[in-house]
Amino acid sequence: MIDLRSDTVTRPTEAVRRAMAAAEVGDDVYREDPEVEALQEEVADRFGRDAALFVPSGVMGTLVLLRALVEPGAEVVCESDAHVVAYEAGAGALHAGVQFRTIDGERGRLDVDLVRPRLRPPTFPYTAVGAISVEETTNRGGGAIHGLERLRALRALADERGVPLHGDGARLFNAIVAAGTDPREYGEVFTAFSFCLSKGLGAPVGSLVVGDADVIDAARAWRRRFGGAMRQVGVLAAAGRHVLAHHVERLADDHANARTIAATLADAVPGSCDPDEVETNIVYVDTASRPAAEVLARLRDAGVLAGAMGEHLVRLVTHLDVSADDAERAAVLLATVLTDK
Repeated sequence: MIDLRSDTVTRPTEAVRRAMAAAEVGDDVYREDPEVEALQEEVADRFGRDAALFVPSGVMGTLVLLRALVEPGAEVVCESDAHVVAYEAGAGALHAGVQFRTIDGERGRLDVDLVRPRLRPPTFPYTAVGAISVEETTNRGGGAIHGLERLRALRALADERGVPLHGDGARLFNAIVAAGTDPREYGEVFTAFSFCLSKGLGAPVGSLVVGDADVIDAARAWRRRFGGAMRQVGVLAAAGRHVLAHHVERLADDHANARTIAATLADAVPGSCDPDEVETNIVYVDTASRPAAEVLARLRDAGVLAGAMGEHLVRLVTHLDVSADDAERAAVLLATVLTDK
């Protein structure tokens, strides 16, 4: 079965499993787990920041940063389809006490000219602006990249208003590889940010939050309150260290496979997708008059799994368990389904 539902379905390689088995561990609550400490130090150095913190999931990474950066009752400005507001089951409101002010962007991206007029005046009784939050890359935007120029303009606006620029960088390394960017350039543009070790990087679990020492200290306290402080977690940190050392540059293969899927479909089924919009590892396909559920059922029968993002919209996500041949085969099978009358 070729599984293109998400890059979250990746399985640890044998090398990752060996690294996990060989991990030296200790109690991370006491800050005595050598693998965790090494991972956090390596990540902080990679992005040129003071500190980093290992957390169990991307959602927790977002939550601990919202609590560390934003006063409860304040407003977090984000794009309408951002993960923080669309896919976290109301966690920001429930656990961080923030409300969201959403803005319709282009392919999930915020732009300073869209954000500036939507910021409420900094006077009572208006809801205070607590942060601007950006997703890089954009999930519902088809893996689109904001890029440093947009982000620097947003950071300047955030600084002007005296609020943080928060980065939900679940797939941040996809953006870094696709744009050929130095991670430190991304590291300096966000006040604080997170990224996933799972998804395309291929670790089984875990995320990192990165920022100044005081922010990460506060995030560590909130991690404890949210139940995310762990003990001998070096077996997971070792997986993270391995994938950061060995799986970053290979993300380019996923991007190439996604472009193959898009080009094949655009050629076989004109109008189904736009290859020029495939910047990273996500492909959105318009099923036209065919219900997405019907298309997905037919695909499953043919040996391909994909996901529905709308009544007539299918998403395919490439990752390290999908080869170039898999990508080509999946595209041909999907084209067959879409053109079969």
